[in-house]
Amino acid sequence: MTQWQVVGATGQISEAFLLPVLEAMLAQFPFRILGFHSDNGSEFINHRVAKLLNKLLIEQTKSRPRHSNDNGLVESKNGAVVRKHMGYSHISASHAGEIEVFYEQYFNSYLNFHRPCGVPEEVANAKGKVKRVYRWYATPWEILRQLPDLARHLKGDVTIEELEQRARAQTDTAAAAEMQQAKQKLLANIQRRKTA
Repeated sequence: MTQWQVVGATGQISEAFLLPVLEAMLAQFPFRILGFHSDNGSEFINHRVAKLLNKLLIEQTKSRPRHSNDNGLVESKNGAVVRKHMGYSHISASHAGEIEVFYEQYFNSYLNFHRPCGVPEEVANAKGKVKRVYRWYATPWEILRQLPDLARHLKGDVTIEELEQRARAQTDTAAAAEMQQAKQKLLANIQRRKTA
């Protein structure tokens, strides 16, 4: 698992609003996507999304009804990443476009090239019980670059050199500072319009 992550924002939970955001999110992945797992919401399970995924040769699977733990990774990333940075308070749907631009220009790049993640390793104890331990912390790019024959998995217009250049364009600290500054400006603009 590469832990590569792309975040998007949509004004409403419907296929009409989701489709352009989903297309933009899929375009941000440097490698080919083979599978798309979603919950059972009609915004994901419909003919327009199925047509898009079929065109890109992406297999779609869905969670079982009333089993929220089927998407455990998504739920944990939502709490550890989205809620940590964007907060728990309501943000009006009218700001979704600005938030999407922030995600595309700053946040997703920071997440994948500069934010380290714990890489799980399964270790069995003497009784055979398997436990996850985290001994290595790396950015999703550093994890992805470890794959053997990586170039074969990348999209046709993406090169390893280009990705390496993006990772080295800034230090992790500088990228975090730039992202935080852009986020503070975004949230201040949203707050100013909310109180105006």
